[in-house]
Amino acid sequence: MNNFLTFSRETTGDFDIAAGREWLVTNGIGGFASGTISGANTRRYHGLLVAALHPPAERTVLVGAIHVRARYEATGRSFELACAEWSDGTVAPHGYRLIETFWLDGATPCWSYALDDARLEQRIWMAHGQNTTYLTLTLRNASGPMSLELTPLCAYRDFHSQARGEGWSLGVTPFDIGARVDAFPGATPYWVRADRGDFQLGGAWYWNFKHRVEAQRGLDDRDDLYAIGTLRATLQPGETLTVVATTDENASLGGPSALAAEQARQAELIAQSGLKDTPDAIRQLVLAADQFIVARPTADDPDGCSVIAGYHWFGDWGRDTMIALPGLTLSTGRPEIAAKIIRTFARFVDQGMLPNRFPDAGETPEYNTVDATLWYFEAIRAYVAATDDFDLARELLPVLADVVDWHVRGTRYGIHMDERDGLLAAGEPGVQLTWMDAKVGDWVVTPRIGKPVEINALWINALPST
Repeated sequence: MNNFLTFSRETTGDFDIAAGREWLVTNGIGGFASGTISGANTRRYHGLLVAALHPPAERTVLVGAIHVRARYEATGRSFELACAEWSDGTVAPHGYRLIETFWLDGATPCWSYALDDARLEQRIWMAHGQNTTYLTLTLRNASGPMSLELTPLCAYRDFHSQARGEGWSLGVTPFDIGARVDAFPGATPYWVRADRGDFQLGGAWYWNFKHRVEAQRGLDDRDDLYAIGTLRATLQPGETLTVVATTDENASLGGPSALAAEQARQAELIAQSGLKDTPDAIRQLVLAADQFIVARPTADDPDGCSVIAGYHWFGDWGRDTMIALPGLTLSTGRPEIAAKIIRTFARFVDQGMLPNRFPDAGETPEYNTVDATLWYFEAIRAYVAATDDFDLARELLPVLADVVDWHVRGTRYGIHMDERDGLLAAGEPGVQLTWMDAKVGDWVVTPRIGKPVEINALWINALPST
């Protein structure tokens, strides 16, 4: 993999700049890890393990961060690699000042910390298809060993919320070199483990982290995280420490092999796209596109797929999925994924309508959209044009015919064909149905009740040509 994006000290050494540069890795089932170059979490959505407990939904912050301290035996000096902003505006520790370089290796964020004449390299990635995050620390160019002390800071909260530590603590029990966390009775258990060293249970709240981006949005910006214990390990020059945060008790602790597998997967994505010999920026877009494609299994379709509408807080939306489908799948050489997405959404067509969105907590899909269903026709057209797969078109013809029939005779929210001119009318007070869907409380900013021009362009394209 090429190092497409690189930042050096003029960026990494300035907290405001480094805290404004975000990284993201995903796992293909809705979960992700994300943060800033500085190491400070600036959003409620940042965390080392944000697991999709009901893929691709129920995203839950389990591990907020792992704070790292290092002692370099060759010089006897100690270093704090961590960084955090607190509710009173204090920034401490100042680990960002030690970052010599940040870069992306493919889609994997990497940091090189300059600790005297030693370089400690950190990488973070996720196992594809698992709620499992890997963090590795590799000692490079060192004159002697380095002692590490890591503190996992944990939680169990919906990713739209903030944690408050008053009155409860997470249940933590030893598990190999690490711990199992049972936040409360009935909670999904998770594990934080390492491949070397020793782990001593702790149990203390770190109070009042500040999420500055939430403050800018006018939202609650205070968060608490629970320190479950301390991991201690010593690295000799060239050695690697692997730490795994996971909901899978049997997740591999083999950091180098897990990284090799992820790098091979990314290389295959680029090869499959047919864009291997294009500029770096184009190949990077192939990897970025992959971050939005997620599994949406159902009882009768375990291979179902969908598209996350955007990070950090969006789920999968019908409109966004159909608009984005050609670019995310067809232009990247993945028509089989396009077919899976198209088939998945066919299963959710109801009263001739595609869902507008799937709520993150897994409730019943919402159908308040007039254009998502019409974009579905366009996505299928683009797929067939790219693949000549008329079998899929024939398979879906009954679904599409039913959609047209419902729109002609009328379905939810006043959506119906006006018999006087054949155009599609839609809308009723209090509902936003088009892509201009801003709503504040009960106020629909752009109601667009009637016959919006782009909706009717899609409607005419959806109708049979003869």
